[in-house]
Amino acid sequence: MPSKTDSSTENDNDDGQIQLRITREPIDDADLTKSVRSNRCGAVVLFLGTVREITGEKKTASLEYEAYEEMAMTELRRLIELTRQKWPVEKVSLAHRVGHLDPGDIAIGIAISTPHRQEGFEAARFLMDRIKETVPIWKKENWADGSADWVHPED
Repeated sequence: MPSKTDSSTENDNDDGQIQLRITREPIDDADLTKSVRSNRCGAVVLFLGTVREITGEKKTASLEYEAYEEMAMTELRRLIELTRQKWPVEKVSLAHRVGHLDPGDIAIGIAISTPHRQEGFEAARFLMDRIKETVPIWKKENWADGSADWVHPED
């Protein structure tokens, strides 16, 4: 499925509490972290999903991500709101790459600010787990031996 190449940040509400994007551009983890810092919160949790070089017994040459972008953005917003209902999350900044990624590249970055660290860790894990389950973003693993496999989001 083709994906848009828009790398601009989408602010989902008037006060800038949520920043969300799907992009072909590299993800800047420092920018994600900076965007959620708040004097009202004592914790900023950053999760980075990166392309690993070895999966099981196979060497990864690269990954390709594709998204049904409009549906993915809708589902990401829904999951962020669900997360904010469960934990006192003040700000969320989330970026997911599409296109070609090499080992070491950041595929997804999630930064969350909360009053306390435990809430932040729980919220970030919950959000990442739900993203893998329900968001229409697909991953193709290109192996060093020339073969390739599409990975189902729940795999």
